[in-house]
Amino acid sequence: MIGFIGLGIMGQNMAANLLEKGEQLVVYNRTKEKAQALLDKGAVWADSPRKVGEQADIVFTMLTDPAAVQAVAYGEDGLFSGMQENSLWVDVSTVKPAFTKEMAEAARAHHIRFVDAPVSGSKAPAQQGKLHFLVGGDDQDVKEVTPLLEKMGQSIQHMGANGNGSATKLAVNMLLVQSLTGLSEAISFGEAVGLDKEHLMDVLLALPVTSDIQAGKRDTILQQNFEPQFPLEHAYKDLQQISETAYEAGAPLPMTNSVKELYALAKKNGYGKQDVAAVYALLARD
Repeated sequence: MIGFIGLGIMGQNMAANLLEKGEQLVVYNRTKEKAQALLDKGAVWADSPRKVGEQADIVFTMLTDPAAVQAVAYGEDGLFSGMQENSLWVDVSTVKPAFTKEMAEAARAHHIRFVDAPVSGSKAPAQQGKLHFLVGGDDQDVKEVTPLLEKMGQSIQHMGANGNGSATKLAVNMLLVQSLTGLSEAISFGEAVGLDKEHLMDVLLALPVTSDIQAGKRDTILQQNFEPQFPLEHAYKDLQQISETAYEAGAPLPMTNSVKELYALAKKNGYGKQDVAAVYALLARD
């Protein structure tokens, strides 16, 4: 039995792929309604993380932030009170590498194995089973969980020890947010000087200065339909984690910290629940 905790935009689609590809699932989420589609397909509901841990040999967690991960692990009915000795916890949340290492140590203290495997990808790749897993952990543990990751994703990159998967994910999101901000700023600039927005977008996307991730947001920006694939408030949370990690490591991040403040402004102006590309709407405001 496989456990899955955290059934938001990403988690419910990842769990659905496991179900559709033959895995038996026991699931938990703070709001049971988000689990209903999975329950209708055969997943088993558990009333707490502890109950998930008691029934599963491998447990996945896909949670918003470190506080949510800690609550699931340490709570009165948390994972640590239910998981059996030598079972495997795979955290696919986007969190700081220092926090990941802390969780790995805590898991070992409870005789539980731990792998960090955050994903690169948003709602559509999660639905399609085309995520990219960035993995940190013991070679044998990673080998054991790889067949399950392959049911949810198209690539698995083992980056080394615990924490390295999380560190790689932060680097990925750093580039993601900077690239979308750059495109949004270029389009906003073009409009301000009198260029046709759609024509400019197509010219930029045809040149080698742009990327696939930017091309994927073409219609989102042009139509200003910011239904969340990757909510802006989550991107802002990740930028803060990147900034904190860089401070701890002594790494200068002049571009990323400037972008972080822009995303703080976007969140303050009501764009937090919208897609990460909604930063364009802030820049293009009159």
